[in-house]
Amino acid sequence: MEVNPQAVAALVVAVAFFALLAVLKRRFHVGFGARTIIATGLGVVLGLAFGQGFDYYAVFGTIYANAISAIVVPLLFFSIVSSVTNLADTVRLRSIGLRSVVYLLLNTLTATLLTLAVALPLEIGRGFSLDGVEYEAHEVPTVTDTIVGLFPKNLAASWTSNAVVPIIVFALIVALAYNRLTRDGAKDSGVGIFKQFVDAANKVLGEAVSWIVSFTPYAVVAFIGRAVGRASVDQLLPLLGVLAVAYVVLAIQFFGVESALVAAIGHLSPARFLRGMAPAAITAFTTQSSVGTIPVTVRSLTQNLGVDEDVASFTAGLGANLGMPGCAGMWPTLVAVFAINALGIPFSAGQYALLVVLTLVVSVGTVGVPGTATITATALLAALGLPVETIALVAPISSIVDMGRTATNVLGASEAALLVARSQGLVDEKVYDADESYALPKNGVAHAA
Repeated sequence: MEVNPQAVAALVVAVAFFALLAVLKRRFHVGFGARTIIATGLGVVLGLAFGQGFDYYAVFGTIYANAISAIVVPLLFFSIVSSVTNLADTVRLRSIGLRSVVYLLLNTLTATLLTLAVALPLEIGRGFSLDGVEYEAHEVPTVTDTIVGLFPKNLAASWTSNAVVPIIVFALIVALAYNRLTRDGAKDSGVGIFKQFVDAANKVLGEAVSWIVSFTPYAVVAFIGRAVGRASVDQLLPLLGVLAVAYVVLAIQFFGVESALVAAIGHLSPARFLRGMAPAAITAFTTQSSVGTIPVTVRSLTQNLGVDEDVASFTAGLGANLGMPGCAGMWPTLVAVFAINALGIPFSAGQYALLVVLTLVVSVGTVGVPGTATITATALLAALGLPVETIALVAPISSIVDMGRTATNVLGASEAALLVARSQGLVDEKVYDADESYALPKNGVAHAA
């Protein structure tokens, strides 16, 4: 086995950075959010210093991602069953489910319109050539396949592919069956034991995830270092304008639109919302996993913002694969505008209106499909008759944009959960209005500190 000296040196420096983060936590009691931001900076330094020599230290990030991916699905299953059995009232459940879908899709709509408003005047893609670009098209599910795919078939397969929606549907079936039995007075015949088991499993898994999440700052060093090390300046330079537009749109959506909805619809402080969700947003940005961030999202909502845990678990879990403003709104729309301008295609107002409608359809039609941003972009380009090869042209910046896309997706799901809970009177305003800073303590559980 050949040893790479550069990778060994990078590993030694990474371990030193890990030690620094541990000292900041134990001796100086630096909060989770601050340590994660510091870890991001350390990762940038590591990537710039050692470039492609990330083979050894990247293992820490891979192990973290694998561990949290393994436990998120069972946690989601038990949390949904626990939440729905707590809600019990079918009418109330229907109201929460409908409102969740509406608010999640609203995020996709606003991100799409915002992207058009920014990208069209700048003529993003003008002057680029698609000649010689090779691209292996991704298979886009048909309408019937999409509908069938929303329902559970093989839970093990859904688990391994992080297909969240079939898991949620199965959890809903189980929970509603329990509610029917208890409504008919069968609780005393042993069904209550099932509820005790579900609640206990939910609590134990939640604690396990909290412990895993506490290692996030260390994993962030590996994630960011690898991302920076992989970046090719020659490939990035021609696309810096597209990258800038993508982050401008995401920033406006993140800090402006979603915060404005919290203020306008929820009548709550958007600044408090952003501060309370900081741990989840930072985790999503650095790990680039909406599903993997669900535990942090739920805990930030419940313990930092006072959102009812049942609503937080349900809507945040659904939002990991539905109504994603970054992956289903901004990115496919930006890629489509890029293709239109690169080819000089005259697009009418009606065609742009169709584009907006299609992003909403695609955001629902590709739920649970791995590689969401690529699939949504492929589906939109195919539906509009635009060359899917465009995706290959913007691929060099896609992974960099994915950090912002994921953070925006998570904040959108959090905003939806907050608004749904607010509409049902399920937000503890004393917790929400607490004038304190937020962090994750040594066991990883979000709280006001």
